[in-house]
Amino acid sequence: MIALGCDHGGYNLICAIKKYLDEKGLEYKEYGTFSEESVDYPVYAYKVATAITSGECSIGILCCGTGIGISIAANKVKGIRAAVVSNEFCAEMTRRHNNANILCMGGRVTSEEDAVKFADIFLNTPYEGGRHENRVSMITDIENGNFKA
Repeated sequence: MIALGCDHGGYNLICAIKKYLDEKGLEYKEYGTFSEESVDYPVYAYKVATAITSGECSIGILCCGTGIGISIAANKVKGIRAAVVSNEFCAEMTRRHNNANILCMGGRVTSEEDAVKFADIFLNTPYEGGRHENRVSMITDIENGNFKA
């Protein structure tokens, strides 16, 4: 199950992504917001992030005005690797090399067409593991306070 969340600045992108997911028959759960009325993005970042860490959902997509604020908030939840992307290469590599579990984008900087493209790539790209596993493990060690440089 895919967790979806946004603030008012990312509402248009989430709507476009929901249409794509519906067309593909992919299951998702919405955590809000549900309009363009101004809201606080940390609320939705937290809801999506905790849906993933609890196991309710396996992967997520978050959108705000730039994707930056909502990604920072989501990354405060232990176990989350949220990445802001602005092109197809980054959408692929954040999954393939970083095993990101939340895709973040901005409604004021990303077109709906590109957002759907990036979501498709993100959702369909597997994590490679291998040589990248050590680096992802190091990120987890930093998060857990166990990192030794």
